[in-house]
Amino acid sequence: MSFQDRRLEARPSTGEAPFALNEVFFSRTDDRGVIQAGNYVFKRVAHYQWEELIGAPHKIIRHPDMPKGVFQLFWETIKSGENIGAYVKNKAKDGLYYWVFAVIVPCDGGYLSARISPSSELFEEVKTVYAELLQAETNEELSPEESAQRLLEWVRSKGFGNYREFATHALSEELLARDVGLERPKDPKISDLRRMMSNAEVLVGETQGLVKDFDAMHTIPHNLRVIASRIEPSGGPVTVLSQNYGAMSREMSDWFGTHVIGENSNFNTIKQAVTNSLFVEGMARILNECNEHLKIERRSYENVDMEAERKILNDLVKFETDRARKGAEEVDHEAERIMRACQVMHRQFLGLSSTRVLCKIESARLPESGETLSDIIDQLGVFQERISRRLDDITKLSNEIRMMEQ
Repeated sequence: MSFQDRRLEARPSTGEAPFALNEVFFSRTDDRGVIQAGNYVFKRVAHYQWEELIGAPHKIIRHPDMPKGVFQLFWETIKSGENIGAYVKNKAKDGLYYWVFAVIVPCDGGYLSARISPSSELFEEVKTVYAELLQAETNEELSPEESAQRLLEWVRSKGFGNYREFATHALSEELLARDVGLERPKDPKISDLRRMMSNAEVLVGETQGLVKDFDAMHTIPHNLRVIASRIEPSGGPVTVLSQNYGAMSREMSDWFGTHVIGENSNFNTIKQAVTNSLFVEGMARILNECNEHLKIERRSYENVDMEAERKILNDLVKFETDRARKGAEEVDHEAERIMRACQVMHRQFLGLSSTRVLCKIESARLPESGETLSDIIDQLGVFQERISRRLDDITKLSNEIRMMEQ
């Protein structure tokens, strides 16, 4: 036994159980949450004997400080076949506690949970949120479902669209903080995916700006026709041109409906793709480290066949690594789709610009209300310039995302 092992075995009588920053531990349960296996680090930190762990419900290590809403989210997610990540405070047999950031992955016949020791600034904030949520559960008699909803409200208040986005951010925060704490270079894949996530979030902001600008511009052709009709017949050419402009605007509106607005839009899909890719990449790294731990542990522990557990873990690593690769390909595909869509819209804008110039020429010939028409047409120019600038920014961001995937 090394000095490090002896130090970790020497447990304090109160407070936090020893769980080193460079360690990873796992446990595997059936679909009811009954423990089927684990590694030595899990046994040591939890301070149970194998015969006490194997066959016991996983809640044997649940700490009373944990809000029920967190576990409500856990089970809702993993029972749907999805993986999840979360901060969890556990209780060892001797009463000591230990915090983990856990990723839970569905596997054949149940679930596998791999944990690292959290150390980021976000972790400190989450501890406060958990304490407030636990107090609310007690004082307001919140149900687990209500508590989970309260937690989701906090997640949204932090700018995340859903818990998945928050868990992805938290996982990457912990992995990068872990690299700093262990004095090693930050994981380049995680860092690149974080930058991609930032770009994807800016894309969403630009999308929202596009929608607002386009909505504001959409009423202008109608206003042009109203003014032109008041000065007929001299306003006839402007009426025709504004009708053409309106028809082209409707075509662009349909483009917005396909590519910008809704769950299946390019812009929404790329954010989902980056989120999934980042979470799976982080999860694969933790599982891979856990697999490395198992390679140096003994072949078996009483009722735990570690060779079989290594195979299960190795299969999961291969599966999740392949998912991460496919996720990266999806991100590249979606970024390319956005760039092509922006090119299409730019071409449509050339037609709009030509029509706007013709409107400007015709309005200058009108003896009455020409100034008013000119002002409205100038407004069109301002909106078109703003939208064109947003399209350029979106194209640039999408290209940067693609370059990171190379």
